[in-house]
Amino acid sequence: MQGVRVLVGTRKGAFIIHSDSSRNQWQIDGPLFGGWEIYHLAGSPANPQRLYASQASDWFGQVIQRSDDGGKSWEAVGNDFSYQGEVGQHQWYDGSLRPWEFKRVWHLEPSLEDPDTVYAGVEDAALFVTRDGGQQWTELPGLRQHGTGRDWMPGAGGMCLHTILLNPARPGRITVAISAAGSFRSDDEGVTWKPINRGLHSEQIPDPEAEVGHCVHRLAAHPANPDTLFMQKHWDVMRSDDGGDHWHEVSGNLPSDFGFPIAVHPHEPETIYVVPIKSDSEHYPPEGKLRVYRSRTGGRDWEALGRGLPQEHCYVNVLRDAMAVDRASPGGIYFGTTGGQVYASNDSGDSWQTIAAHLPAVLSVEVQTL
Repeated sequence: MQGVRVLVGTRKGAFIIHSDSSRNQWQIDGPLFGGWEIYHLAGSPANPQRLYASQASDWFGQVIQRSDDGGKSWEAVGNDFSYQGEVGQHQWYDGSLRPWEFKRVWHLEPSLEDPDTVYAGVEDAALFVTRDGGQQWTELPGLRQHGTGRDWMPGAGGMCLHTILLNPARPGRITVAISAAGSFRSDDEGVTWKPINRGLHSEQIPDPEAEVGHCVHRLAAHPANPDTLFMQKHWDVMRSDDGGDHWHEVSGNLPSDFGFPIAVHPHEPETIYVVPIKSDSEHYPPEGKLRVYRSRTGGRDWEALGRGLPQEHCYVNVLRDAMAVDRASPGGIYFGTTGGQVYASNDSGDSWQTIAAHLPAVLSVEVQTL
């Protein structure tokens, strides 16, 4: 292993953090696109030199950037994200109906096999795909036009499609999560969709066990066991062993079951990580102690990991796309905070080091193992 490349999207630009082979020494490049919000910076699993960035600005709108040399140079590519067919309507906070309106790209998910194919999750919630390296983007309209679409409504951060899982064992299977609608799955490459929210319970909606309307914050799965899904929800950590058809709670002994990110260890499919925060109104760690919680038992019990992290007067948050893992051994875990810190562990979370500080608020973290 040559090291890892940590891709960091922030409120005011992107940063690429490089490690040596031991993952102990770090070098920061950036900011790239200084002053722009970079909602997501993602690398292709099929070609480590191919990177994509979702760049947004209130003044200039949405731009997709592509790099073919690991981030040394960039090219703005196609940015026409037009909804297909009849626009239709979705629910608003007050129960009224409003037309879908494209605002930004929240998440980019490159294909596992083709560096030119990328899926994009956007706000208002929809799924797009490019098959030519970002030049042309086409909506997969079956999701947004699903019969439940009128019941979707924005979460506090907007009505965003923020998670896209591609299943290596089932090439046609795509699983997505939307705030605040829930999780959905396609088994035919995005043509048709079904809600997969059975077992979720949300007190904040009129019917706590409704088919849709749940505020899912993040999904994660291990490539060796892709039909076992883990979910961090708006209250509750959940697990499914049948691709999302049924869910059960695994919050266990967590100090709070509210949080945003969730990640699975790179080599241990039953080891998962979350970062609890105090509540949906107090977006900071319980007791002001920044701790990652790890379960080695698939969620039955949890342990606090705080060595090297601030353990007093810490009031940052970790957003849904701001935690990732590498493929090195021992497994590496990485996360960024709204306070501009990026932390890394090269021993599966037993200890942590600060690899960047004083950045703008971190929106996303991805890792490439080189």
